[in-house]
This record gives sequence, C-alpha cells and structure tokens, in this order.
Amino acid sequence: MGAFEGLGMRLNHIFSKLKNKGALTELEIKQAMREVRIALLEADVNFTVVKNFVASVTEKAVGEEVLKSLTPTQQVIKIVNEELTALLGGEHVKLAVSDRPPTIILMCGLQGSGKTTMCGKLGMMLKKSGKKPALVACDVYRPAAILQLQRVGEKAGVPVIEQGQIAPLKIVKHALSVAEKNAYDTLIVDTAGRLHVDEALMNELKELKAFLKPAEILLVVDSMTGQDAVNVAEKFNELLDITGVILTKLDGDTRGGAALSIKAVTGKSVRYCGTGEKMGDIEPFHPERMASRILGMGDVLTLIEKAQEAYTEEEARELERKMRAASFTLSDYLDQLDKMKKMGNLTSMIKMIPGLSAKLGNQDLSVDENKLARTKAIIQSMTQEERDNPDIIKASRKKRIAAGCGLELQDVNSLLKQFEASREMMRRMKNGKRGGFPF
Repeated sequence: MGAFEGLGMRLNHIFSKLKNKGALTELEIKQAMREVRIALLEADVNFTVVKNFVASVTEKAVGEEVLKSLTPTQQVIKIVNEELTALLGGEHVKLAVSDRPPTIILMCGLQGSGKTTMCGKLGMMLKKSGKKPALVACDVYRPAAILQLQRVGEKAGVPVIEQGQIAPLKIVKHALSVAEKNAYDTLIVDTAGRLHVDEALMNELKELKAFLKPAEILLVVDSMTGQDAVNVAEKFNELLDITGVILTKLDGDTRGGAALSIKAVTGKSVRYCGTGEKMGDIEPFHPERMASRILGMGDVLTLIEKAQEAYTEEEARELERKMRAASFTLSDYLDQLDKMKKMGNLTSMIKMIPGLSAKLGNQDLSVDENKLARTKAIIQSMTQEERDNPDIIKASRKKRIAAGCGLELQDVNSLLKQFEASREMMRRMKNGKRGGFPF
C-alpha cells in the first residue's frame, strides 16, 4: 500500500456517506469532520496540524453558502481539497538556479534516509531536463559511501567528483574548479549523515553552507519514519535553514503523515518525492495533484507528463494510427510494454486515473510486474513473422515458443487470447461501435 492509500480510502468512505443525503445539516458536517480528524491522526499527521486543518474546514463547510447549496457534499469535498492542497504546500516550488554557474544543491539528511541514492535520481532528472550536473562526494566518514555514490552516478549517467576521505571543504573547492573546466552547470553535493542530529554534523554542514552559498539546501527524509521525519526536518531547519525537503519511499507502506505535516511544522515545502527503487523513480511534489490523489480524483497531469517522457510526438501519432487502422502487431505490443516500464511504477499510474480508485473500492489495483516480464519473454521467443501475423501460430509453433521462453503452453495461449481481445477492441473502436475498456 502506497502513501495516502489508507487515508484516501477512509476519506472516500466518509464522503460517500454524505453523498447519499440531499441537504446537509451543520451537525452532519461536524460529525463527518470528527471522522476526518480520526482518519488524519491515524495517518500519523501531527496533532496540532490536524486540529487546525479540521477547524479551518469546519468553519468554511458550515457556512450558509455550503448548507444551502444544491450540491453540498461536492462543496465540502472542494473545501477539503483546497485545504489539503494548502497543507501540502500550496504549489510546487521549482529548484532555484544561480545567476552564475554552477548552481549548488547541498543535500543533507540522516543515515539511511536514501540521501546518496536521491543525489543520483536528482542528477538524472536534471540531466534529462537539459542540465549538465555532477555529483560531489563529501560523505567521507561512512565506509563505502564514496563507492556507493560512484555506483549511483554510473546508473544515473552523471559524473562524480571525489578526492577520497579528505576534508569536505577541500573536496568542494576542487569540485568548483572541475565544474569550471568541464562546464558543469549544477553540483549536487552529497554530505555526511549521522544516526541522529549532532553538533559535529551541523558544524560541518554550516561550514559547507558558508563557503558554497548554495542555491538550495535540500533535506532528504524517509517518509516511512512518520512523525520522526517531521522532527528531523524541524531540527535541520532550525540549525541550517533548509530550503526544502525530499521525501523518499513515498511508494512504501507509509501512512503519509510526514508529507501532510512538514510544511505546516517547518514552513518549508516538500519539493520532490522518491516513488520507487529505480533511478527514474523521482517526481516533483505537486501539492494540488497529491490532494487530488488522496481524495480519489486521480492525477491526469502527472500521468500525461510520464507519457510525454516515454513517447515522442511521432511515436504517439504512429501508435494512434496503428490503433485506428487495427494494424497493431505483437512487436508493437512488446514496444508498448517497454514504454510503460519507462513511465515508472504501473500500479501507481493506474491509481492516477480519475475516479478509478473510487469506482473499484477496495479491489486490488496492483499490476503484477512478473506477469509483464513473462509476456515479454513469450513475445521475444517468437519469430518476426509470428509477431507480425499471430494467426499463423498453431500447436507446433506454440510448443516451440513455450520451450524457448521456459513457460507453459497455457501461458502462450493466454497471451494470444489477450492480444486477440485487444485487436477486437481496436476494430470496434475503428467501426465506431460501443465497447472497449471496462471502465
């Protein structure tokens, strides 16, 4: 279960009870808000934050304008959506860019927060956007930290500047000269972490901050630690005046309380979030989109952005042409699987479709990634002729394909049936008949 999933289900249940009523009384709204309060507290949201949030929503929801409205429940949900958006930070704050390159991004956080990996993810994201970043290895105490950053940099395709285990201040001075020679426009500095906030850690970070004058000081916190993450953010902000927060493991079994509390407690916004283990699993944190996801309204904009990253305009047009002409082949099917994998975690993408979570209720929306891998293996065991014309795949060919990919005959049959059903759906769409997707 990803972050906010449990909270989202609770809120949807609360509001679905209101939808069954025509008009709403002040008492009914206050009762619903009591349930919202419990749901937020159970999601590990800071007590004071919950108290202020519920008070603000209740004050607006019991107004005459809402109670006398023709759609009072929708009005209440709209108010909750607006207040959730404000609680999460209002709007996405982009990374600052220095007037003179390189732009310095100082990354900090406790050990185990995912800081080093996040350096690589951020670097890869900036590289995709046209920047020329480099990572700087200033975690000189933890065994193998430099090696870890080098491996992360290799995966991300971003160079790493390191000088071994010497004073971090010397390393950043060297990094600035390397950046000038190689025209790196962004330096992402990976600093040391500790098991807890201590004086030695803060003194070193303050020294680096004073020398580098970074455009951004981003604190990486593990969202799985809940209110501990908020406490850590509060301490770092108090001692270092951070510019923003990056939440890792937002795809994990976390209740979402940290994301909903950080802005209110520290005054600093969540800027990015980690949504998986791969280098591409990083998303800008858009409060309004996250609020929509929590309330089961989907997140079309993020879905479109992910699709645009995976598909060029020409590829999208060609796919549309093939679907309209019903000339879609198994080679195209394989290509689409690869494109979908590029878009990231498929389960989280399905949940971005507006209304789908609410419509399917408690049904499992997760995608079996192993099944997709088996599908790829089956298609890759076919000849080009078989991929282009699946109708020629009879018994003997099926046996050969199954043996080639190490799967059962029924797996091959299942894929061919599934593909034929997809082609039939395309034919129906081409002929303008009803049918198609089941939702």
